[in-house]
Amino acid sequence: MRYMATYDLMETIRNTNQWMGASAKAMASYPMFAMVPNPALQWMAAWGDVTERSFQRMVTKPDWGIHSFTCEDGKDHVVQIETVVEHDFGNLIHFAVQGRRRRRQQVLLVAPMSGHYATLLRSTVISLLPDFEIYVTDWHNARDIPVSAGKFDVEDYTLYLVDFLRHLGPETHVIAVCQPVPLTLAATAYLAEEEPDAQPRSLTLIGGPVDPDATPTEVTDFGRRVTMGQLEETMIQQVGFKYQGVGRKVYPGLLQLASFMSMNGERHNKAFNDQIIRTALGEASDHDAHNRFYDEYLAVMDMPAEFYLSTVERIFKNREIALNEFTVAGRKVDMGKITTVAVKTVEGANDDISAPGQCIAALDLCTGLPDDKKASHVEPGAGHYGIFAGRSWRNNIRPLVLDFISANSNRDAGLTPADRTPLP
Repeated sequence: MRYMATYDLMETIRNTNQWMGASAKAMASYPMFAMVPNPALQWMAAWGDVTERSFQRMVTKPDWGIHSFTCEDGKDHVVQIETVVEHDFGNLIHFAVQGRRRRRQQVLLVAPMSGHYATLLRSTVISLLPDFEIYVTDWHNARDIPVSAGKFDVEDYTLYLVDFLRHLGPETHVIAVCQPVPLTLAATAYLAEEEPDAQPRSLTLIGGPVDPDATPTEVTDFGRRVTMGQLEETMIQQVGFKYQGVGRKVYPGLLQLASFMSMNGERHNKAFNDQIIRTALGEASDHDAHNRFYDEYLAVMDMPAEFYLSTVERIFKNREIALNEFTVAGRKVDMGKITTVAVKTVEGANDDISAPGQCIAALDLCTGLPDDKKASHVEPGAGHYGIFAGRSWRNNIRPLVLDFISANSNRDAGLTPADRTPLP
């Protein structure tokens, strides 16, 4: 499958389905057909509308949609997204709230590179904006990165985080979500040995596979039973001529999406059938619950082949982080070197992707960290998404994270009650 033709075939199928949806919608919407209303034509137009939108958004990067923010003065302030550090495979961006007094603390939100864009953390960003200056790792779609930019694997990812942390300085609090949790821990350990003054003040690690074998899931079982040769042969393709990254080997977003959808096929099928019916009845809208969810869920990005393969081999199969044997640029990264950075883990009791036990393993690795610098929380009833977005995050986890950050801040840079803004 490692050929441009295979990649282009998937894009052709996607493009064709988008065209079929648009054609069905246009044909069933001819004004003359309105003279004799026909339920079949209404259904055809609805099917076309849902189909066109679904396949079109698979190749569209979602907008952050955070244009303004209501501050403590009761006024709406413009939010400007600024690129602070620019690299080939990802940027460090800042959500600057215009006209607002700069927050005393800054948070680096480390977004996953696991198929979806950083915009998946939109609600997380919004929930943290009242209290912090927010910075986010905005990873690029590999299909748009020229081959001349070189490779990008787990070591490069770790060094990107190191660079971002150096730029932000030591008064930074880091929140890592899902896939980047073990690499964020590694980046902090790397700085602890190489440049201690650049370490962040705290790490909040949310639902990440520090030790995938601690509690096996379907994801870890897949990583165990499939060989690296099989993965490379079946999952890796080369970007076609349509994009700037032509020739680059990637794990295609469309292939990842097919895998995501297959895990809950019946649920997704029902959701789309229901949406077609709602559209035919005139009950759907651009921003209804279905479209808000699937506009983000279906927007996928290609992952560099080296990053995907090295993640599976080194994090899941060889468990280099869990065994404290991870190396970066030929140097062993010792998690025991972390002695001053407070570390908190957050897990969801019902997380079927990174089950409870996988993330909290980070605390055992930090052998040089005193117990009063360690904390953990397991959220009852929460799944993977719920621990960084949704009700569980807003009502239970976010307040705990704010308290943890406040307790581990420089007194002169800490939150005061006047700075802390409750969520509605």
